[in-house]
Amino acid sequence: MINGTLKIFMDFDGTITTTDVGDAIFTHFGNPDIVKPAVELLLTDKISARECWRRLFNSVDKIDVNELNSFIDSIPVDPYLADLVHYFNENNIEFYVLSDGFDYYIDRIFIREGLSDIKYFSNKMSITKDSKLVPSFPYYDHSFINSANCKRNHIINLSSDEDYTILIGDGNSDKHTAVYCDFIFAKNDLIKFCQKESITYCPYKHFDDIIEKIDLLKKKKRLKKRHQAELKRKEIYMMEP
Repeated sequence: MINGTLKIFMDFDGTITTTDVGDAIFTHFGNPDIVKPAVELLLTDKISARECWRRLFNSVDKIDVNELNSFIDSIPVDPYLADLVHYFNENNIEFYVLSDGFDYYIDRIFIREGLSDIKYFSNKMSITKDSKLVPSFPYYDHSFINSANCKRNHIINLSSDEDYTILIGDGNSDKHTAVYCDFIFAKNDLIKFCQKESITYCPYKHFDDIIEKIDLLKKKKRLKKRHQAELKRKEIYMMEP
């Protein structure tokens, strides 16, 4: 059995859900002449995630709340999500969801799935009386442009030197988060980033793959932390006042 604690950090959009909910909402309800260029600029690192969200929110004049809720309710989650959460709880593995999406739809989906107790950190979204969508970014860090909710800071704050940090993700907001983690479960664009940056990762398709692989990690007598991740974490510690 390993010495030390596993700490799990999971993405939401495209990881817990089968598609990126935030992108889907604005693709469906927003002005495509604004939405498509903004997303392309984000994915090529020409604008920050916060600026991209600002443009996407501005692409929607008014929203029908019932239509929005119905749209959110139509988006499925990974078929093994409940099994993964049960596995973490049964094995006393601490886990957090870190999302560059918004609490409005995260809450709604977790309640629908009977998983409202999951701890998560995200951006926030409200709807005004005149049916406007309004974002806010309580965890924004100007030095971390790929996610308006700075996932790196949450990982640093919620883990210690004794912990083995595990990231489960799929896309843009996970790219520069991955460099701070010891073990990475990746799919889609996160795989491409890890390959480009020579970061060791484990591919997965659904959460049942992750249950199997974490079970193997738990049974090892000794785990080795990723050296580059340790160095990156120390850089952040040294920056703290």
